Amino acid sequence: MNRFDSPQAAREWCRRGSRSGRSLGFVPTMGALHAGHLGLVRRAVAENDVACVSVFVNPLQFGDREDFDNYPRHFERDAELLESAGCAMVFRGTPADFFPEGDDLLREDPGPAACGLEGEQRPGHFAGVATVVKRLFEFVQPSQAYFGEKDFQQLLVIRDLAERLNGPVIVGCPIHREASGLASSSRNERLTAAERERAACIAEGLFAARECWQSGERNAQRLLMELRKRASNGALELEYAELRDPLNWSRGPLTGTVERAQALIAASLGKVRLIDNLRLDGTHS
Repeated sequence: MNRFDSPQAAREWCRRGSRSGRSLGFVPTMGALHAGHLGLVRRAVAENDVACVSVFVNPLQFGDREDFDNYPRHFERDAELLESAGCAMVFRGTPADFFPEGDDLLREDPGPAACGLEGEQRPGHFAGVATVVKRLFEFVQPSQAYFGEKDFQQLLVIRDLAERLNGPVIVGCPIHREASGLASSSRNERLTAAERERAACIAEGLFAARECWQSGERNAQRLLMELRKRASNGALELEYAELRDPLNWSRGPLTGTVERAQALIAASLGKVRLIDNLRLDGTHS
């Protein structure tokens, strides 16, 4: 597997592959890889001639400097995992490598999907995400790019971005969960064993809301009550719990009788912030 310490070197590798007609699957990451990331990589490997991965902790999408500084970084371990998953190339770089414009960098408009929830709780976050993803697409020029559905709102932002850019096909992949149901996340590394056990109530709330849906409940408030009741069992600090129409985000929070719904939740355990979501009217995990 090729390893590059600059996005410029990775771009040359990608260009050579493009000239040879190879399809390229791309998985952007911030490292600290877990089973969910590796699932994305294996799918990219299976569906393309070659697959590559970026590892870059993007400072533009962090509002809290402490959160950025504490984000886990394990590049050598990540590279070994990627090679075992069949990845052909991994690259990293410094902020100056990715954004040589420095203070003159113009941030990308993340579009209407950034409104509410994460966009409200983390001002500027999605502009930072859209800016780095656009830059990554410019370097890699992938055929398809793979993102996990755990960051559901982010996935919507990136799909809008790719459409505006006439960019790659965006492939959303189901959430990978630990045995307890907790959604796999690099931030889970910062949880103690006891906190990890408590955090499982987030998924319990989501699946309880789905069970209510499957039993015939369609009232948004009653579905949310079930979600919040179960999710509160772990004494978490709940930031939001909301239902949205996954096909019409701009409709805003759902109320009354609903025909389809994505349940989304964010909660904190100490200094660790966790998010999760579940499609209530479908079979996504």
